Amino acid sequence: MSLILYGVPLSPFVRKVRLCLAEKALDYQLEIISPFDQPSWYKEINPLNRIPAIKVGEFTLADSSVICQYLEEQYPQALSLMGDNAEQNARVRWLAKYADDELAPLTTFSVFAQRVLSKSMGKECDEGVVQLTLTEKLPAHFDYLEQQLAGNDYFVAGKLTLADLAFSCQMVNMEHAGETIDATRWPYLSALYLRVKARASMQAMLPGEQNIIAKITA
Repeated sequence: MSLILYGVPLSPFVRKVRLCLAEKALDYQLEIISPFDQPSWYKEINPLNRIPAIKVGEFTLADSSVICQYLEEQYPQALSLMGDNAEQNARVRWLAKYADDELAPLTTFSVFAQRVLSKSMGKECDEGVVQLTLTEKLPAHFDYLEQQLAGNDYFVAGKLTLADLAFSCQMVNMEHAGETIDATRWPYLSALYLRVKARASMQAMLPGEQNIIAKITA
């Protein structure tokens, strides 16, 4: 049965679901739904007016983390992205939630919003907000996540999980805004991002996103 994913490519939460689908080798159709101007019927899927959401037959579901958990359980034969036991699963969910709840307000809704989205809306970038975010707010979160990696290639169980995807999705938006992780200060995080960015699933998406960014910033 075909799966429809609603959202826009530059949303880190839509990107997270797209990566999850790609890593699991699941087919889907992306239907563009703006986070700012949604059709009335979309409210029946998500009354919170947020993206992403999915539709499989008559079944609909919203929220990127809930969707990814559904995909994990619905397609057990596909690549697992949630760890191999209850402890690993809980740790994956915690770190993915940390990226969604703590990083997103800074990387996406501050740096990316000011540097990229403001231009698409005809507004000026408040560079003071960007610099405050980069120098005072983000470092503590990067310090914590660097410690959680503890020199490993991935956050949990030494292999790719949703935690790595959620983190990397936020870093993509920061990079779209012209910023990258300081590899001298956070070498493990920087290496993790480059590792995930190099995967076929991410490489298949980035050119399309970069084209959109080029049009916005032209």
